[in-house]
Amino acid sequence: MKAAWVALGGVLSSAAALAANGIAVTRGSDSNVYGNCVPSLVVENKSGETIDYLQVDVVLALRDGRQRIIELKSGYREGAPAPIAPGARATLRQHLDTSRALGVPCGEVSERRVSRTICETEHGTVCASSVLVQP
Repeated sequence: MKAAWVALGGVLSSAAALAANGIAVTRGSDSNVYGNCVPSLVVENKSGETIDYLQVDVVLALRDGRQRIIELKSGYREGAPAPIAPGARATLRQHLDTSRALGVPCGEVSERRVSRTICETEHGTVCASSVLVQP
């Protein structure tokens, strides 16, 4: 039994080490813009690589049973770059000028989950570091 606990401790410390050196994304503040909920996520780049573009698609379950997918992005895919350097923090936002508003205030959101994550480096490759998202 003691060996099982030692093994479990090793697995948990390995997972913590990966998160400590990866890209951590946590829930940011929600705001209501013209009656529409606009969520955000906060990115902390704990990796050694510069993130050129990061997008997290979040599925929002509404109290009436409907679901909506919101794309939260570090910047515009084509346009002004907003790189996230190693050790830096940034906010992922919904770009209301290129995507549909949620259509309900924040109080109508009952649940959140991640459906997709896109992470690209400054060289146009997929990020080598793990991206841990807690929406």
